[in-house]
Amino acid sequence: MKNITVIGAGTMGNGIAHVFAMKGFEVNLVDISESALERGMATINKNLDRMLAKEKISEADKAATLDRLKTSTDMKSALSSADLVVEAATENLDLKLKIFRQIDEAAPEGAILASNTSSISITKIASVTNRPERVIGMHFMNPVPIMKLVEVIRGYATSDEVTDTIMDLSKQLGKVPTLANDYPGFVANRILIPMINEAIYTLFEGVAGVEEIDTVMKLGMAHPMGPLQLADFIGLDVCLAICNVLYDGFGKSKYAPCPLLVNMVTAGKLGRKSGEGFYTYEKGRRELVVSPSFC
Repeated sequence: MKNITVIGAGTMGNGIAHVFAMKGFEVNLVDISESALERGMATINKNLDRMLAKEKISEADKAATLDRLKTSTDMKSALSSADLVVEAATENLDLKLKIFRQIDEAAPEGAILASNTSSISITKIASVTNRPERVIGMHFMNPVPIMKLVEVIRGYATSDEVTDTIMDLSKQLGKVPTLANDYPGFVANRILIPMINEAIYTLFEGVAGVEEIDTVMKLGMAHPMGPLQLADFIGLDVCLAICNVLYDGFGKSKYAPCPLLVNMVTAGKLGRKSGEGFYTYEKGRRELVVSPSFC
């Protein structure tokens, strides 16, 4: 594989493009707007500068990485020579199905189509293409340039050849791939999101406060970040979307999203991205939100 097209220049997309370009791949980063692409490239530049300051890369490495990155708002053109397409759009089923129909029409016949989805069925995504055997999940972790894990999700029709190729490719990126079958939430979010949801229930039911819940999990369970802070980092809207995927997929009450989570998302309190969730975020600072509306 030589040519990679990444669809979506947001947090995950620009991180994925960054990693591929650093490892010597030619990368086309695609989004619907020039402003989104500019923000994505600015993030990549900032992350490369951070690596440069820590002497993890040289000026030549940075220049070569940026030289291998191209941006485009023309998906069809960017897909014309792709060996691999990685979709990194918002975690929304209808949007992903629309994008995969477009990718399938424009990408070369032999291209592998991958989704960075964290919970949506790869089998369902593959079903709208004419190449379900060449559709697979590549669930990178955030922040992509730092986190080692890639959760590789095999759909019902994904071929052995494509699975082996993506496992090997993930290793070429310096990542550690783990293979999962296609069931709601896969492995990472089937375990993580119910834990976060239970932490929100613990707050909602008045068992303990935000700081206490996060402190227990950090100091008692050696988690680097408490579950409520992590929820803010992921985005409460994303947490809710994954809860709904699990609840719809399994039909079990234990996956039902906490009413507090639903209310916060409805109110636009999405965590770090909106400036307020379980904590408030301003100019790089994080403070506890003190509000009786939690309970």
